[in-house]
Amino acid sequence: MKKNSLLFLVFLSLPLYTWADKTLDSLLNVLDRTIQEHETYVAQRELRIGHLKLLVNGIEVKSAEHYNLNNQIYKEYRAFICDSAIHYLNENIRIAEYLHDTDRKIESKLQLSLLLSSTGMYTESIDVLESVDRQEVAARLIPDYYTCFDHVYGELSVYTQDKALSGHYWSISQAYRDSLYAILPPASEERLLMREALLRDQHQYEEALKINDLRLAEMEPYTPQYAMATYHRSLIYKYSGDHLGEEKNLCISAISDIRSAIKDHASLWMLAQLLYEDGDMERAYQYMRFSWNATKFYNARLRSWQSADVLSLIDKTYQAMIEKQNGRLQQYLLLITTLLVLLIVALGYIYRQMKKLADARNHLQQANEQLNGLNEELRQMNSCLSSTNIELSESNQIKEEYIARFIKLCSTYINRLDAYRRMVNKKVSAGQIAELLKITRSQDALDEELEELYANFDTAFLHLFPDFVKKFNDLLQDNERIVLKKDELLNTELRIFALIRLGIEDSSQIAEFLRYSVNTIYNYRAKVKNKTRGSREDFEDLVRKIR
Repeated sequence: MKKNSLLFLVFLSLPLYTWADKTLDSLLNVLDRTIQEHETYVAQRELRIGHLKLLVNGIEVKSAEHYNLNNQIYKEYRAFICDSAIHYLNENIRIAEYLHDTDRKIESKLQLSLLLSSTGMYTESIDVLESVDRQEVAARLIPDYYTCFDHVYGELSVYTQDKALSGHYWSISQAYRDSLYAILPPASEERLLMREALLRDQHQYEEALKINDLRLAEMEPYTPQYAMATYHRSLIYKYSGDHLGEEKNLCISAISDIRSAIKDHASLWMLAQLLYEDGDMERAYQYMRFSWNATKFYNARLRSWQSADVLSLIDKTYQAMIEKQNGRLQQYLLLITTLLVLLIVALGYIYRQMKKLADARNHLQQANEQLNGLNEELRQMNSCLSSTNIELSESNQIKEEYIARFIKLCSTYINRLDAYRRMVNKKVSAGQIAELLKITRSQDALDEELEELYANFDTAFLHLFPDFVKKFNDLLQDNERIVLKKDELLNTELRIFALIRLGIEDSSQIAEFLRYSVNTIYNYRAKVKNKTRGSREDFEDLVRKIR
């Protein structure tokens, strides 16, 4: 486990953009792990915020230093908690007014306006902008001033329900965008972003990707800027019709968002929508729920409005899938009951046959005692009959043992299913639906069942092939022999090749039984083959010959 964790950390230390050549499945696995560890990244951001707040307590109130610290706190809150970010910007506006610092006052108002428009509060954003006197805006703030107008009217043009107003808002946004484009330095990130968007809108996707490459080359992985750049890259792939490229970059963007503890993100819920369309319902549901919780934490009405319909659709489909699975479970229960009845009938028949066989064996033994004095040919026939009886006895012994094991497992599962049925009935009758949902969502019961299944599999297999582990290790190099832990019968690698010894060679079937991905099974098989004494191609044939 420690080795696997170390490998995962090394993998995460690579630049995210190098993952573009990885399979989507690998990226999704990293995203799943990142979501599981999201509280770690949130704690890091909260620690930074707490440290800044402690620094504020030790300085003069309404001073320039106070303003600067508030600005740092605002930047931490900007993509984390919307209300808190707005609070610190409003406080900075009051500090700037107290200091009679027009530049700082305008700077905070522009930051506030952009934040408000980014979270769907367009009227408030425009009110803040209109309170700024254009003549008082310093030269260094002109780009921010134009950006605010471009953004708020651009957003209004997209989300307004009035088509006539949409065109009017777009014209205003475009005018400010042109003004902004004219004053930005050619190599600046803002200028490159605008150039990339223009090329994308003109369907010049290869050129847009080149601009995006330039932007990514100047950015550190896992940063908010990196998350935004890969999100923009996903848009290029989306409009160019590259569905896989869009999903990969949304995945990388979502990983960067989570590792940056960003709660205001669109990448994850957009990825969830694409996975829903691809039929990956389980991941789509989990990603959408996680994104929705982050949106509620951030408290921005625009993100809530954007993701509500998608969440509702995925949730309904997911619930329908659960109901379908419950229906299948009932069918399986009926099938198990039918099989149990057939098993009982078969046991009765086998018992009668065994009794007849025992009687025949007794009669044969009596006949052998009476024919003890016959000639050599009759003794040879008697020897053949005796040998046949021994083989039948061994066969019956194996059958009895495995029939008993099968009966025990069936009985155990029936008892557990009955206990589960009574528990469910009790919970439903008591109206404890929430607790029932919590129980059914828990993986503990499934893990215990799997552990017992694997223990039974290991015991049965080693009974058939008691020297399997030793003979398997004999096929490996001396320094690569598999050493089992205390009380461990087989490990994952040995189970994979035990299944191959039993004739199950398909990696997808092995993966389904052991509950790993097919890629993981391929990796295990390849890894063990690399340790063999002889030829890699002959290794599995040698495993099949183990007795």
